[in-house]
Amino acid sequence: MNSDQSSGKKKNTFTIISDDSTSGHGGYGMGSISLENMSPVIVDPAENEAYVDMDAMHARSKIERRVKYIQDREEVAKNGKLYWIVWVNVEKTEHGAYYSGVTGCELLVDKSIKRAYKSMPEHVTNMEKSLKGKIIVDHMDEKSKAILGDFLREFNPELWDHSTDELKEALPKK
Repeated sequence: MNSDQSSGKKKNTFTIISDDSTSGHGGYGMGSISLENMSPVIVDPAENEAYVDMDAMHARSKIERRVKYIQDREEVAKNGKLYWIVWVNVEKTEHGAYYSGVTGCELLVDKSIKRAYKSMPEHVTNMEKSLKGKIIVDHMDEKSKAILGDFLREFNPELWDHSTDELKEALPKK
């Protein structure tokens, strides 16, 4: 998320492709993975909202602060609140930019005990799959998928219009 310097308010923005960092020379950095095109979208089904939180790239999103991660999902699931961190990748073609990869990962947070659960291997794998243009949202609940779909459609209709039918079918309207 970027800060608006003049008003102090935060604005939702997606990180869009910049120039090729290797400038085509094939030297240092060639073959490295760039996260420049990726933005994490937080889906909060309890609050019926979705928003971009760039701090999630480093596990420092608003919902992840002041909690300790534990490996026992059941300990957090008792009173935990469900969120989804969705890794959204944007690519450009000659037809325009589009949402190329969209992969959702579960996050459970129990603020009362300051504990949270997420599968780090799942997050890493899904980040990589999003970069590779995969759509992985079938494990998300229907309400969360609808919130995400509405958010992506409204955030940038042009990106949505250029996106694949696979994404549009995976995220139907409410």
